[in-house]
Amino acid sequence: MEKQTGNILYLECCSGISGDMTAAALLDLGADRKVLEQALESLPVEGFRIKISRVKKAGLDVCDFDVVLDEAHQNHDHDMEYLHGHHGHVHRHSHDGEGGHSHAHAHVHRGLHEILHIISHARMTDGAKETAEKIFRILADAEAKAHGVPVEEVHFHEVGAVDSIVDILSVAVCLDNLRVKECIVPVLYEGCGTIRCQHGILPVPVPAVANIVETYHLNLSLTESRGEFVTPTGAAIAAAVRTSEKLPASFAVRKTGMGAGKREYDRPGILRAMLIEDTSPSFESDCIWKLETNIDDCTGEALGYVMERLMEEGARDVNYMPVYMKKNRPAYQLNIICSEEDIPRLEQIVFEETTTIGIRRQRMERTVLERTVKTVHTSIGDAKVKMCRVGSNVRAYPEYESAAALGRACKRPYQEVYALIMRECDGSKQ
Repeated sequence: MEKQTGNILYLECCSGISGDMTAAALLDLGADRKVLEQALESLPVEGFRIKISRVKKAGLDVCDFDVVLDEAHQNHDHDMEYLHGHHGHVHRHSHDGEGGHSHAHAHVHRGLHEILHIISHARMTDGAKETAEKIFRILADAEAKAHGVPVEEVHFHEVGAVDSIVDILSVAVCLDNLRVKECIVPVLYEGCGTIRCQHGILPVPVPAVANIVETYHLNLSLTESRGEFVTPTGAAIAAAVRTSEKLPASFAVRKTGMGAGKREYDRPGILRAMLIEDTSPSFESDCIWKLETNIDDCTGEALGYVMERLMEEGARDVNYMPVYMKKNRPAYQLNIICSEEDIPRLEQIVFEETTTIGIRRQRMERTVLERTVKTVHTSIGDAKVKMCRVGSNVRAYPEYESAAALGRACKRPYQEVYALIMRECDGSKQ
C-alpha cells in the first residue's frame, strides 16, 4: 500500500489485547487527556467517570485506564471467586477480558443503531467517529455470526454497556489525536481453556474473537496460559486499525506506551504500543523468475503476437534477443520475466504460439526500488505516474499508456506530453 503521512503505530500483543489496555497504552504514548475528557463529557451516556493512573505490573510502571461506574451500572469483573468458579480456571466472557461487566446486574441492551447514534452525537472528529463506528460494526458482524441472527437483531449485552462504549470511543479518540495513519499488528497472543458468560461455558478464543480473526485474517498464537487474553473488543480494535502485519526491516522507536490489564494471570497483562519510524532502505529484495527459449522458425508478426499475449497474461517483461544457433542459424531468444505463480500459464502460451519444444527456467534474486502509482492532475488531463523513492528523493516516471492516451486525445506529440507530465508532476510535489 502507499505510505501515508502520519505516525506508525506498532501494537505488541504478547499478553493479548482489550479495550481498556489499548486506551491506556495510547494515553501513555501521549494522547491528549483533555481532548479525551471533552469527547467523553459530550456523550449522551450517564453513570460513569474515567480514572487514569499509574500501576505496577511485573515491577514495571504502567498506565491504567479505568471506567468507574455508579451503583446502577456497577460491574463485578474483579470477583475472582466467580471468575475462577469453573474448576478453578474459568473466566467469564466480557467485551473486555481485562475490564468487563457484571454477570449479576442487567445492563441496557443496545443495538448497533443506538450505539451509532451515541457516536454521531459525540464531540469527536470525523476520523475518530469513523474508527469507532468501524470497531462496533466489526463486533456486530462477529456476534451476529456467532449467534446466527441478522446484524440488525444483535444487542450488545456487554459491549453496549457503559464502560465498553467508553473504552471503544476512548481508543478511537486517542488514535485520532496521535495522528495514527498506519498500524502494525503482527500477532495476537491468546490463552486457552474456557470462560463463563451469560450463555454458559465457552472455549477460548470465544466465538466472536474467532470470527473476527477468521474474517480479517489476524494472526493468532495460542499459549498454554489459561484465560481470555484477546477479547472481542480487542480483536475488533486490531481488525479495524491494522494496516499491516509486517514490521519494517529496521525501525527507530520514537516513543513507547504501556497499558495495564485488570486481571492477574501467569503472565503480566501489559499491552505495549510504540510509535515507530521506518528506517529501512528505500529498496527491497525479492525473487523473480526468468523463462527463456530459442526460436528459429517463427515470423516477426508471430513473435509480436506472442509478446502481446504474454504481457496481457501477467508477464512482468518480455523481450527478444537475436542469437545464432548451431549451424550458424539466425534465431531469437525469447526472455520472460514473471512471478512464480504465473509460470504455468505463460509457458502454456509459449508452447501454443511458437514452435519451441522446451523452456528454460531460472530463479533470480533482485533489488527493486519502493514504488507506487499515483494519478497526477495536469493541464491536459489526468495521468498515471510511477513514483519511485531513492533515499529521501522521489523520482517520477509517467506511464506510457497514460501519456500516449493524453497525446492522442489532445493531438500532441508523445514526447511533448511526456515532458509536460514530468514538469507538472514536479510542480505538484513542491
